[in-house]
Amino acid sequence: MALSAEQFHRLVDQHGPTLYRVAYRLMGNRHDAEDVVQDAFRSVWDSRDRFDAEKGERAWLIAILRRRVVDRWRRKKQPMPLSDHDESTPELVAPAEPEQGFSDEMQAALQCLSEELREAILLVVVGELTHQEAADLLNVPLGTVLSRVSRARKKLHLELSTRLSP
Repeated sequence: MALSAEQFHRLVDQHGPTLYRVAYRLMGNRHDAEDVVQDAFRSVWDSRDRFDAEKGERAWLIAILRRRVVDRWRRKKQPMPLSDHDESTPELVAPAEPEQGFSDEMQAALQCLSEELREAILLVVVGELTHQEAADLLNVPLGTVLSRVSRARKKLHLELSTRLSP
């Protein structure tokens, strides 16, 4: 079943803020996050004829977003910044600040994780995917995602304990 314009707008309204939060955490700054979310929604519209509501909207959208993030990383080939505090940049998708609830220390701790650990924890925690959805998206076994999320949580706890201790 092809995605209608009305369904597309509903997807943007319903899932845009989540995609933006995931993109912000993966990209590390507002500008790149906005760009990859726009690229992802452009890809969604371009592939609307392949939309399958049975497979789960959020997982499909995050899979597209993930591909756009990886494309951006490949093009940039430079270290990601820890945060972007440019308040003059208008928000295109999510009115709520993704920084709320994520301190600079948390953003720095996330950047200390390997890409595979960071991606797993962000898909499950920020992207609100089930472990199985994340496994399907990453094309790895469920046990691998469970292990990566567990290791990421332990490393984040250790990193934050070190950063926040007096």
